[in-house]
Amino acid sequence: MRSKIFDDAKLERLRREAIPSSNESAMAGDAAPHPTDQHPHVDATMDLPVVVDSNDDEIVSHELEQMRSILEEAILETRSTPLENRPRLPRIPLSKRNRAVVRALNPMLVTYLEASWDLCETDSILFGAAVAVCRIIGTKLPMTRRATTQSSAIPAWRKRIEDRIAKARALIGRLTSFRSGNNRPRIVRTVRMAFAGTNISLSQPDITQKLTERIDDLKQKIAAWGKRIRLYREPEVNQ
Repeated sequence: MRSKIFDDAKLERLRREAIPSSNESAMAGDAAPHPTDQHPHVDATMDLPVVVDSNDDEIVSHELEQMRSILEEAILETRSTPLENRPRLPRIPLSKRNRAVVRALNPMLVTYLEASWDLCETDSILFGAAVAVCRIIGTKLPMTRRATTQSSAIPAWRKRIEDRIAKARALIGRLTSFRSGNNRPRIVRTVRMAFAGTNISLSQPDITQKLTERIDDLKQKIAAWGKRIRLYREPEVNQ
């Protein structure tokens, strides 16, 4: 049966693809799979890709996209989870395979960290990245502690605002990535949707300026939404 866990050679190729170098093409064909130890069981709901051909660049690219998707999902979940309800992160062995996962994810964090404007946001990004590593290598996280209905229930109005903030932050990450030269179809589709209903074209000369203006506008909205949440929370705290 084919394993659904990334092996050492594959993770090393994913890392090289995420961080291109001048001699990358010369080394691409030299990597050979190494025997791996028995890996922990991966939850079937993760639907990690099956290794078909270790030398197929198209497969490698697809699996790298899977890792990006897992990272994005973990960060979005962390942003919408109260700090006291986050799961406790387990200790991960410093094996060669686990180090390779971290090296492959590191360059993907740049887009999110560049769009971060405070320590709370940076904390959510890094915690989400740690959760993503656990999911990729197959380490199960403990169940999230459930909030009590009386003290930790989130009002519907606050949940709606937090959802808007999460979506705006995700859009900022996509716009920043596109501004940095990332032209993947998924990114381009999101950018087109962000400018839908306007006369702005992605091919116009001042598109970089338009992207910056849109990003700044989203940051202002996020700040206003956050202020609204804090304003309504103050009476609750004083009680």
